[in-house]
Amino acid sequence: MKVLFLIESMRSGGKERQLAELLRSLSTHKDVTCELVVMSHEMHYKEILGLGIPIHHLIRKSKKDISIFWQMYRLCKQFRPDIIHSWDSMTAVYALPTILLLGIKFVNNFIQNAPASISAFDRNGMRSRLTFPFSDAVVANSYAGLRSFTAPIKKSRVIYNGFDFARIAHLTNQEEMKAKFGIRNDKVVGMVASFTKTKDYPTFLTAAQKILRTRDDVVFVAVGDGENLQRMKQAIEERNAGKILFLGKRSDVESIISIFDVGVLATFTEGISNSIMEYMALGKPTVATDGGGTVELLIDGETGFLVAPRNPDETAGKIEYLLDNPERAHSMGIVGRKRIQEEFSMEQMTAAFLSLYNELIEN
Repeated sequence: MKVLFLIESMRSGGKERQLAELLRSLSTHKDVTCELVVMSHEMHYKEILGLGIPIHHLIRKSKKDISIFWQMYRLCKQFRPDIIHSWDSMTAVYALPTILLLGIKFVNNFIQNAPASISAFDRNGMRSRLTFPFSDAVVANSYAGLRSFTAPIKKSRVIYNGFDFARIAHLTNQEEMKAKFGIRNDKVVGMVASFTKTKDYPTFLTAAQKILRTRDDVVFVAVGDGENLQRMKQAIEERNAGKILFLGKRSDVESIISIFDVGVLATFTEGISNSIMEYMALGKPTVATDGGGTVELLIDGETGFLVAPRNPDETAGKIEYLLDNPERAHSMGIVGRKRIQEEFSMEQMTAAFLSLYNELIEN
């Protein structure tokens, strides 16, 4: 079986992480040959460079570079994949002429979030309407995502993100991690997310500053980068400057999460969050915004708490409850880790994709 994967970039992000881990998993299957098309030179997940998988960089000279259609066709003419598997809406569009001309089965896997509403001019919405009719399978990482984009029922498939527990086999010692960032507080609350329009850092930071008004045993940590980072830094009161830490983009995220007492994800739209999966896999109770695919991952009251969108008061209340009830927090972490092991493993995700590929090839 030959599979050609398409993605805009391999920058730090959820879908990029999932593709990198899928490629690593598939590289152990001798009956599967993979190649990767990346439409930029960004390569945060450098581990894929050592997998022996050919990587083709198709770089656009402009936003509407039609030469990419020809380059894609020529590549597929040479590689002759059985499956083209696209991970974002732009590469799905670029794949269309090739799949039609060469009759290649097409897996359209761009649905990674679950917006409450999609405007008529939303680019992903427009691209979905263009590409869904020509897709052999439309894959999302949540049922909420399929509903948001009104994916065709007969073609739709949910394949949950998988977590590779090998990632947390060799973590840096917790005391060493705290020392690295000058953390002397007993408790740590953290949020791992990009500083982009889909992540609700204002709610997280407002909740943090509310809690810091009455207690000094906790430090808050924000891990990630993005266009809103500087604006969020400026929203911190001067007296909290050393109590809310912005760590930027990190390659040691798992070791950082290991020092959390509570993991938080405040967001405006979400599919199956890799951050929440990381919190749960590391046995951390989670406070996350209700809605989207999060309700398919986090069990309210069992692995953490769901809170209303844009509600810093409720968010702060649930964080404080977990800080003040360590035994309950610990038990939630245990249940969360077990849930990831049993229902969101890398083995399950890989098997689901292989099953889909074989099904499409046979039909």
